[in-house]
Amino acid sequence: MLKRLSFALFLASTLCLHAADLQIFAAASLTDALKEIAPAYEAASGDKLQFNLAGSNALARQIQEGAPADVFLSADEAKMDALETAGLILDTTRTSLLSNSLVIVVASDSSLAIAAPKDLAGPGVTRLALADTKGVPAGVYAKEYLEKIGVWEAVKDRVVPTENVRAALAAVESGNAEAGIVYKTDSAISKVVKVAYEVPVAEGPKISYPMAVVKASKNSVSAEKFLAYLQSEPALAVFRKYGFLVQP
Repeated sequence: MLKRLSFALFLASTLCLHAADLQIFAAASLTDALKEIAPAYEAASGDKLQFNLAGSNALARQIQEGAPADVFLSADEAKMDALETAGLILDTTRTSLLSNSLVIVVASDSSLAIAAPKDLAGPGVTRLALADTKGVPAGVYAKEYLEKIGVWEAVKDRVVPTENVRAALAAVESGNAEAGIVYKTDSAISKVVKVAYEVPVAEGPKISYPMAVVKASKNSVSAEKFLAYLQSEPALAVFRKYGFLVQP
């Protein structure tokens, strides 16, 4: 596991390297935080970051098919496990940095009252937006939680599956679903939805964001440098700002 070290020291040890163009494959829920982190990192390192932001399952599949990626940031351990088993990541660089929680969202002007998840089975919700529960981490987490509390069977026929968590959020924003389950961090960036119910962290699924350098990377040293920066206090402050929980 990559140790959390001072980025300044790590950067000083790699100044002789030529600037690299890094392909960062990252879960869609990390979009806003990474885009805020990028300018400071690029200015400090000289490297350029290109982001491929999508559902972790789609990104993992692209890496398995040979897409040119340098770093993978997944929204769950299972996708990273699959790549590690296939020998596609540098396992010595793998670390789990962040966590998150789930919320139920409705439109800001909605009069729908959801005091508990069981209310999703009520007559006011005919369409429930979830990221694809068969593969996208946010959807997998949501289904796992709903099954745990005994609500899944009552709502499964109302589920509108989407390609990633941001698409689930968009479905509620557009009125294509009366409610949705997304990450707390996603609800925070929307001005047209409100949180109707927040799943207590202790009761919800264990959400973990692992990251690692892709074994086929032609810029592995620069990729490790970027992972080190993500573990530095300036980057962690941005993640916290967007509502992510930093794992010890």
